[in-house]
Amino acid sequence: MHMKKIRTFILITLTAFPAGMAAQAQPQDSTLNRTVVVEQEYAPNIRDAAKINAVPAVEAPVVQPKAVEYDNRLQPAGDIPAENMQAYAGRQKLSKATPGYLRLGYGNYGNLDIRANYLFCLSPKDRLNLTFGMDGMNGTLHIPGSTSEWDSYYYRTHAAIDYRHAFRQVDMDLAGHFDLSNFNFLPGTADRKQKFTAGDFHLGVASTTDELPLQFQAETNLMFYQRQHEPGFANAQEVLVHTTADVTGQISATQTIGVAAGMDNLFYKNNAYTDYTSLGLNPYYSFHNETWEVRLGVHADLTFGFGSILDVSPDVYAAYHFARSAVYLQARGGELQNDFRRLERFTPYGQTTAQLDATYEQLNAAIGLKTGTLGGFHLHLYGGYQNLKDDLYAALPTGGSNILALGTWNTDNLYAGAEISYDYKGLIAFTARGTYRKWSAAKQGEDLYVLAFKPMVEAEARMDIHPISPLHVHVGYQAIARDEYNGRKADPVSNLYLGGSYELLRWLSVHLRINNLLNKDYQYYPSYPAEGFNFLAGASVRF
Repeated sequence: MHMKKIRTFILITLTAFPAGMAAQAQPQDSTLNRTVVVEQEYAPNIRDAAKINAVPAVEAPVVQPKAVEYDNRLQPAGDIPAENMQAYAGRQKLSKATPGYLRLGYGNYGNLDIRANYLFCLSPKDRLNLTFGMDGMNGTLHIPGSTSEWDSYYYRTHAAIDYRHAFRQVDMDLAGHFDLSNFNFLPGTADRKQKFTAGDFHLGVASTTDELPLQFQAETNLMFYQRQHEPGFANAQEVLVHTTADVTGQISATQTIGVAAGMDNLFYKNNAYTDYTSLGLNPYYSFHNETWEVRLGVHADLTFGFGSILDVSPDVYAAYHFARSAVYLQARGGELQNDFRRLERFTPYGQTTAQLDATYEQLNAAIGLKTGTLGGFHLHLYGGYQNLKDDLYAALPTGGSNILALGTWNTDNLYAGAEISYDYKGLIAFTARGTYRKWSAAKQGEDLYVLAFKPMVEAEARMDIHPISPLHVHVGYQAIARDEYNGRKADPVSNLYLGGSYELLRWLSVHLRINNLLNKDYQYYPSYPAEGFNFLAGASVRF
């Protein structure tokens, strides 16, 4: 159709049908004045409508409580038997910590117990702690297998100062410690009086926040030790620089890798010992979630200048947690330096005739079960095998000497044990534990009394009673049976003990401890008798 004809058709249409475009709403228009009303449905178009964020509903967080898991892993049986001279005191339970504490006690056999401590809160980030302690005894003891008696005394003194400063992401601690032991040997020993003097300076740092890419803790200790009498030497001295570090990094919320390292530098004076350095490395990987706890690592220990050059042992632990219970497997090991400090802990009445290699736990493999209930009942069953290279032992006195000869020998043992505990609302608590060990060693070692004083059975049962708020009472029994040597056994430890404390005032309490209620004859160290029936009474002040 021609364009001119199209325009004519449109004009005619608009002229002929004006009412169809604005029905009833408009007045009649003239030929020269036409009004066109267009009606259109409104459909808004919002730009970027897809970018509008919808806020989800806020749900309150749900906290899933998790039972506390204590580290009940088995440790090397390096220090057997344990120390017997302890500070006897009542069980302390404070509703609110106080900065100062003083405890005094005295008993028969001249038993002495002194303990003082004060914590200075210098600022929210600075703490200074001062400690002083002294314990011991002075009394007449009956010598085993003899009608003779021994005027025995043993006093230990301890003093310490510890300072800690909290930086924003790291804690730093400085410390100094001093220890002094004075005691005497059995009659017949040339140098009957002995004195050990020890002191150390400590510096440590540790990360305290997760903001750092790596978590770490490290410390170094400069340690001095002097023994007044050694065979052929006087005032033998040992200087030990003990340094450790542990650095860890998280792979994920459940996985961690780390490297622990330690170095001991030992220097000797006034004896025939050789200076040496020991270096230990322990890389490991750990995994943990609500069900599994796994650690895979290895110990590599190198020694330069003396002893074994390289020793390796596993560091493996795996536990499966279920229904407030756990089954675990372990294969562990490591090195224990036989420095002067460890020799004193093993037995103060011993001396060495030659420098001793470090004791090395080649393997401590075990399987165990731990279970508990909400009612306060807990049970731990375990069993395993332990292999010790250069295990420390004390030979029985020979040739008229009453000083125990310390030596090392390779030993191993199969063991099994159990621990059971029950706590009823803090009113009464019961704990019992026991371990059986089957020891073995080379024939030459048996001839050297290596197994003569090894513990075959160690057991203890204790009950704590808290009938009223200010009163605590406990009663217990400790037993240690030794292995047989050439058809004879050392007298077993049989210690029935009783104790308690009573809070007279908020800041004052009194306590009593009674040991060896049955007045049995036994020894914690070969030939050296323990006290018979003995008690210690005292008071404690908080300020």
